[in-house]
Amino acid sequence: MAPPNPPAFGASRRSRDAEIGLDGIERSYYFWAMRKGEQTREAILVHALRLATKVGFEGLTIGRLADDLELSKSGLFAHFKSKENLQVQVLEMASRRFIDEVIKPALGAPRGERRVRALFERWMQWEASPSLPGGCPFMAASTELDDRPGPARDFVVKSQRDWLETLANTARTAIQEGDFDPDLDCEQFAHDLNGIALSYSQASRLLKDPKARARADRAFEALVQSARSTRTTAGARRR
Repeated sequence: MAPPNPPAFGASRRSRDAEIGLDGIERSYYFWAMRKGEQTREAILVHALRLATKVGFEGLTIGRLADDLELSKSGLFAHFKSKENLQVQVLEMASRRFIDEVIKPALGAPRGERRVRALFERWMQWEASPSLPGGCPFMAASTELDDRPGPARDFVVKSQRDWLETLANTARTAIQEGDFDPDLDCEQFAHDLNGIALSYSQASRLLKDPKARARADRAFEALVQSARSTRTTAGARRR
């Protein structure tokens, strides 16, 4: 049985799907086994996430979203109650998608260095995803909300700490598998790997550097080599 289609929002289903940017896989992911009201809410959040990557989370307002979707502001307010709640729910959706598109597939890779590489590659694909026209939403949120206390900032802080811990834990498995040096500082490795991702985002989107991906790949290879080479050198000294 095919999954149900998302609501039309006052336009033809095909044109609205195109506007929101949903393909068949995304419709299956978001709308299977959902009641109509849930479909509507999820479709609104899909569009809101795309919009947030372009206009920022401070620019993501109930009024702006209502204009984009040709819905009443009062109707959207009934769904989300406030701009802050809208921001949090969009971030929650982004987090679910990040887990499904980046973390889960990467953790399916063999333990060790290959899993580290899978996380890096999946993250790079996430940053360039057509469904995120403005890039990783957590990049934008980290910059916009860093000095704005509240639930949205709290969610971003937790999600980014969880991501850094995922990177550090993956480095630890690489140590356990004998791929990385036993004395590797895994928290520092996670910090440096995340820094490569941040630098790539700025180089590719702000600076439009055509070599942004190549530079990120070289930085990643250097980081991995450093994690391995210390072990190799130590092993040679012991021998």
